Amino acid sequence: MRIMQIIPDFDLAGAEVMCEKLSYELIKQGQEVLVVSLYNKHTAITERIENAGIKIVYLDKSIGFDLSIFQKLRKLYKVFRPDVIHTHLYSMLYAVPASIGLRVRRIHTVHNIATKEVEPVYQRAYHFFYRFLDVTPVALSALIQDSIEKEYGIPKEKIPIAFNGIDLSNCLIKDNYTRNDEFVFLNIARFSEQKNHAGLIKAFGRFSSLYPDSILWLIGEGELKDDIINQIKSDGLENKILLCGLQDNVYPYLNKADVFVLSSNYEGLPMTLIEAMGSGLPIISTNVGGVPDLIINNESGLLVENDDVLLAKAFEKVYQDDSLRERLGKNAIKRSVMFSADVMATNYVRIYERL
Repeated sequence: MRIMQIIPDFDLAGAEVMCEKLSYELIKQGQEVLVVSLYNKHTAITERIENAGIKIVYLDKSIGFDLSIFQKLRKLYKVFRPDVIHTHLYSMLYAVPASIGLRVRRIHTVHNIATKEVEPVYQRAYHFFYRFLDVTPVALSALIQDSIEKEYGIPKEKIPIAFNGIDLSNCLIKDNYTRNDEFVFLNIARFSEQKNHAGLIKAFGRFSSLYPDSILWLIGEGELKDDIINQIKSDGLENKILLCGLQDNVYPYLNKADVFVLSSNYEGLPMTLIEAMGSGLPIISTNVGGVPDLIINNESGLLVENDDVLLAKAFEKVYQDDSLRERLGKNAIKRSVMFSADVMATNYVRIYERL
């Protein structure tokens, strides 16, 4: 089967990593894959994909609406002759219209709750694509499936679910849960409103005032970086919160940390949580989006409501209890096998074949 994966670009974020991992596993399973990036942006992810021998076609999109992309995609379709066009994020706005008249299966992974995936003006186009152009939406979780049904009026039986997955062999398994001189909380997330770093910093400030041996590592970049830096300074946490920037390989950080924390306002099915699970880290997360599909509360992690006071209390709970951290971490490893990249690819192949 010839599969064309289309995405705007390969910034270091969840949807982009998922597209990368899926491409690797599809090829391992004997599929032919061509990856298409709308923009001419080279990143650590594109380097990894190309080093793995997978071709990426860059369409050199201009900022804003670019009519030339339709023609470029049309030419690609005629050369590659895909059986499946698999779109991510807003690439569907270009990829689906360019495929009109071709005998091709079209699927689109919805990486977030439907109301948050694209701007409202684009949601009208997505509704048209789903209804009249035979695009199959794939949800990352049951909650996202519900949101697609509600937003676009598509029956649930026409919205398959395929969990995200990672290559678990890359994980560095944690084997020591005792507390050392410095207790490290780790967050890996884009600096955006969705990820709620403001609430995380506030909660950590409450906690660290009582437990001064604690430190918070933030891995990521984004449009709210200056706001985050200013909040850290105004709260007097410059020596307690370390901005680690973007990291091509997060597994050494996961291995060295004591607890992984996610403070998001809303989510799809975050890849970073799967990476933390596979590494055996105890996890604290807000109870949003597809997170409950990943984490069983008080078994493979702690789920809390989106409140900085409750988040700080969860910090204290895991900090004080070595046996709790070990139990949560080891159970997370066991549960992570449900979210491996090979399982993800197998599920997608089944979806492709059913269309």
